[in-house]
Amino acid sequence: MSATEVALIARTVRHTPEVIVKVTGGGGNSSHGVNAHFNYIGRRGDLEIETDDGERLSGRGVGRHLINDWDLDLDEDRERPDLFATNRRAAPKLVHKMIFSMPAGTPPKKVLAAVRDFAREEFGLQHRYAMVLHTDEPHPHVHMVVKAVSEAGVRLNIHKGTLRHWRQEFARHLRAHGVEANATERSVRGQSRAPKLDSIFRAAQRGASAHMTARVREVARELKAGSLDGSGAAKLQQTRREVVSGWNALRGQLLAEGQPQLADAVGIFVNQIPPPLTEKAWLAQELIEHLRQVRSRDKPLVP
Repeated sequence: MSATEVALIARTVRHTPEVIVKVTGGGGNSSHGVNAHFNYIGRRGDLEIETDDGERLSGRGVGRHLINDWDLDLDEDRERPDLFATNRRAAPKLVHKMIFSMPAGTPPKKVLAAVRDFAREEFGLQHRYAMVLHTDEPHPHVHMVVKAVSEAGVRLNIHKGTLRHWRQEFARHLRAHGVEANATERSVRGQSRAPKLDSIFRAAQRGASAHMTARVREVARELKAGSLDGSGAAKLQQTRREVVSGWNALRGQLLAEGQPQLADAVGIFVNQIPPPLTEKAWLAQELIEHLRQVRSRDKPLVP
């Protein structure tokens, strides 16, 4: 087993903080939407937006300046006639919108430095980009906007494999700046894909995550009717068995290679993996706990 593989196993079983890299949708296929997004991430001119050539821009006109500098208006006009006159498809993206995030307590400046290094390696001299650090929430995060079409005319397409690679590279750059960071699949860590209910509520208040809000309402209806849909549980159980089998095989290999301490850590990690839950089961659990807390708060004091 290579040193890189051993290091990844050690980070995972010791619960090293996992990086988050998200690509958000909406508003990226029109210059108006792009300008609105720049206004949002720049807090309407209050925050500095850092560009790929090292400029730091602030003020309410930053979005329009970058749209002109990146020729997004030209790209929009160039694409529109064919798309709307004949195919009636949605307009292609002018930009991709991303968020790079770490848990609360991570030094914000190091998060920004890691994202800066990441962007330079992934997009430098190819795709125009700009970024801004947000520290108004407990978890420091960086918003990045990347021009969808490179300077050579090549369109950036983002797939699951792309995101997996970006997470790994973001984590690597964080570690280079002295920040413990990891990038593994949720299934490998035995974690559910569903977000916590309070984060869904906050997203709903912002007008985001309409899909998850609808899912919560669907689960609430099924709970009230006493018939929670359990489809998908069998596949989840099979995936969990494969994950546990893989971890046990790694433990055996570590023992054979003379690394008993790490092998023991793997054994403890596997024993602590929570039972697998479908998204609906997870949301149902969150809803029940939320209602329990609400009822506990509203319960009158007994004299």
